[in-house]
Amino acid sequence: MRVRAGAALEERIIELIHERGLAPGEAMPTEPQLMEVLGASRNSVREAIRALQALGIVDIRHGYGTFVGQASLTGLTTSLAFRVRSSAGHGIRAIHDLVEVRELLETGLIGEVARARTSEAMLSALDALVTAMAHDPGADRAFHALLYENCGNELVLQLIGLFWDTYHEVEHLLGEPADRTGDLITNHRRIVDALRTHDADAARDAMRLHFRDVRDRITRAEAAAATDEAPEAS
Repeated sequence: MRVRAGAALEERIIELIHERGLAPGEAMPTEPQLMEVLGASRNSVREAIRALQALGIVDIRHGYGTFVGQASLTGLTTSLAFRVRSSAGHGIRAIHDLVEVRELLETGLIGEVARARTSEAMLSALDALVTAMAHDPGADRAFHALLYENCGNELVLQLIGLFWDTYHEVEHLLGEPADRTGDLITNHRRIVDALRTHDADAARDAMRLHFRDVRDRITRAEAAAATDEAPEAS
């Protein structure tokens, strides 16, 4: 397979960032400087910079210049949602895989969080978010982000946010959800209670129970899709 010429230039710009030790937020070489260093035309450099901007690797600030970006994973939500919706079986199997990966990640992490000493301030904030779930869907996302805020792993926070955003982007493929707000709140309360007692096993069990409702909904959607696709008897 032939490699797109622009792709090679993008890789050279990334390598240049590393070679010069440029950190996120620092200014990139100017366009004329990139043209000279890379031996590329103005249009080629601009195309490569725009492609890197889409990936979050560079940040174009109009009127100020081009800077090294944070390369946040949140920008991948649209791509991942497209992949799910483009999958066979109405994307339901892909949603199953997405939720499975998130469950494995969070079930593994929550035990570590439970063993750590969670401050009363954080526990109170988690309690407040659980209460807010009755009227604010975004409280669920904020709850899971706060859970792992002190784990010291920025990638974890970005991955969990990516999976949450993508799931809610494609959730409509599962059909109309039942009103399970009460169960949602109860399950999250169990997680907080386990953190208060530093019970890692209880925390993992509570997290699995939280995901069980999601998995049950996916199972129902898979069964409905299979029924719709079954050939009619002649």
